[in-house]
Amino acid sequence: MDTPLAERIRPQRLSEYISQQHLVGPGGSLTHQIGRGIIPSLILWGPPGTGKTTLAQIMAQESNRPFYVLSAINSGVKEVREVIDKAKQSGGLFTAKNPILFIDEIHRFSKSQQDSLLAAVEKGIVTLIGATTENPSFEVIPALLSRCQVYVLNPFTKEDLEALLHRALETDSILKTKNISLKETEALIRLSGGDGRKLLNIFELVINAADGDTIEITNDKVMQLAQKNTVLYDKTGEQHYDIISAFIKSMRGSDPNGAVYWLARMIEGGEDLKFIARRMLILASEDIGNANPTALIMANNTFQAVSTIGYPEARIVLSQCAIYLATSPKSNASYMAINHAQQTVKQTGDLPVPLHLRNAPTTLMKDLGYGDDYKYAHDFENNFAEQEFLPAEIKDTRFYDPGNNSRENATRDFLRTRWKGKYGY
Repeated sequence: MDTPLAERIRPQRLSEYISQQHLVGPGGSLTHQIGRGIIPSLILWGPPGTGKTTLAQIMAQESNRPFYVLSAINSGVKEVREVIDKAKQSGGLFTAKNPILFIDEIHRFSKSQQDSLLAAVEKGIVTLIGATTENPSFEVIPALLSRCQVYVLNPFTKEDLEALLHRALETDSILKTKNISLKETEALIRLSGGDGRKLLNIFELVINAADGDTIEITNDKVMQLAQKNTVLYDKTGEQHYDIISAFIKSMRGSDPNGAVYWLARMIEGGEDLKFIARRMLILASEDIGNANPTALIMANNTFQAVSTIGYPEARIVLSQCAIYLATSPKSNASYMAINHAQQTVKQTGDLPVPLHLRNAPTTLMKDLGYGDDYKYAHDFENNFAEQEFLPAEIKDTRFYDPGNNSRENATRDFLRTRWKGKYGY
């Protein structure tokens, strides 16, 4: 009874694995490799509870390889070297199939800890499988990242989560002794946030709280119990997507009080401070943009400061930045502009660059008219010369519509004086 439900029903074979069909379904990018037992060093990147650890275990099982596990939370260089030494000693037995070294939460490894893996991965002493909830581009050193393939795991879909619940009922020896009726599943699925482990934890919580062996699962019952026991399955040190959403929306909504409250919730819950800072950096561009360009500088400096000083002082820097972002004027004009431009590119394809905008480094290109009639802005009054900068097929298309704030209203006035009605300015 002490073993959690999520662990009791953990899949042992690929045929039992639910979700991530783009990786392990028919034609999945890992399916063929696992079937042949050819496993490259790789990074599994995805939210909590999406099957990263399970997939690593299955890869070792299906390829019949020794499997070593380290957690970045409580392992250091010493533990890494001990595992590598064991792998070297067993190398004679596994000449074609070197051991797999699985490192959970590899983003928590320092640079020196990651450096200690390089030689073993390079020489093929071990096949590294790292699991991370953070973007590997930011958290894994380039030298190690270049030696690994990155595979992205997605949150479980509604269908995946429902399949997981039914699998638990059908296969778990403890649950099969009870008469459990899944009358409603919407609350379970909503609270899980696409996290399979969280889903099973809540499900087990509801079952254990019930009187008797006849149990009917309803939305009301799940919500009542979940609200009383939030700490049991929410404060886990993992990414709290509901809380980060509330934090972002508070800043977007110009409420510094909400922003600081949700910031405090994340800090007290053990959230990665760099994750918080990175989300503020995104918001500074996406939601404030050119309404206050200094916000991006502030957020970037906050990220650097948090990376340098760490906890507990970093909380003060995060608070200062969160309040600054919340009280800044808002504009998503740059965000909307790039969305519109990308959509246009997808619809119109690779339109040719107008001849007058092309570079002409060779005589042939000059003879073909490359660069002809280009107007060098600095040769004209006010450093501006009206000319067409878009392909002919989409000329006069406006991608950037300045926001309604003092700074971008000034930008709109500037564009009107330059373009005199072109692009709708």
